[in-house]
Amino acid sequence: MNRRNAGLALLIGLLATGAAPLAAETARAGKVYRIGYLSAPTRKSVERALGAFLRALRELGWVDGQNLVIEYRWAEGKVERLPELAAEMVRSKVDMIVAPAGPAALAAKNATTSIPIVMIFPTDPVETGLVASLSRPGGNVTGTTFMPGPEIYGKQLQILRETVPHASRVSILFNPKEIGSTIQVKEVEAAARALGVRLQVVEARGPDEFDGAFAAMARERAEALLVARDSTFLVHSARLAELAVKARLPTMYSFRESVEAGGLMAYAVNMTDFIGRAAVYVDKILKGAKPADLPVEQPTKFELMINLKTAKSLGLKIPQAVLTRADAVIQ
Repeated sequence: MNRRNAGLALLIGLLATGAAPLAAETARAGKVYRIGYLSAPTRKSVERALGAFLRALRELGWVDGQNLVIEYRWAEGKVERLPELAAEMVRSKVDMIVAPAGPAALAAKNATTSIPIVMIFPTDPVETGLVASLSRPGGNVTGTTFMPGPEIYGKQLQILRETVPHASRVSILFNPKEIGSTIQVKEVEAAARALGVRLQVVEARGPDEFDGAFAAMARERAEALLVARDSTFLVHSARLAELAVKARLPTMYSFRESVEAGGLMAYAVNMTDFIGRAAVYVDKILKGAKPADLPVEQPTKFELMINLKTAKSLGLKIPQAVLTRADAVIQ
């Protein structure tokens, strides 16, 4: 059985055995659990996905303010704050930490080896050291990962190139402080070589470096842009979209929310749909399961989203072959 099928088999089994509120009530025995929710971006930028997570918990019989209490810590897009926030959670003796994305999960793992951690969407939890393997995580960390394989990033570049066929010079904007972005750059570099595209790698650690990054792209006469998957970039989606339109750069993003904020297109996991899976892990661990024994689940569905208003602002006509593959279109 391959890693993806193993993850799906696990999920089916978890849902089959853990979804009944009555069973959960028996397991809880009246205890109110405290869960720490550690996240790099702002709450506003992920409100929809957070709502999906809370709904999934309720469906499993867990209600914030009743049989559990969720303590939130938001880094407000400042990834460097995560270790301090994670340590604060450990000191408050939460029963579990939920950590969306790689930086938060790594900060939590570095802060404790005993408190269970449910990670959501790290780029490559094995390569980054979060788990020993997807099938047998080991340690105190398990949950969901962002992708079935890093080839999704090559797919992003391929779709961007189909959208802008004449583009021979493409930039990728990444945050060197985010290890997942570094992995993404490597995959895009390999895809660029295969497509005969000259790739310019541009760094930006935060919004104060955005203007300089776009100036560097202009100097290299970039014809298209790929924005790496990074929580800081998610927080500042609208600003990046504004800069991309001003620079006349057709841009591929890694979040649906970036397109809703004015970006041209994204090919990514639908976080709102997939984030509810993490609630299954919370449910099982609160009932006594060990993170080390729960295989990591991988997504199987990705979506292409296109903003035609932005395309019009760029003077860009989206090829029909790309448009017909879109899962969602903003008119």
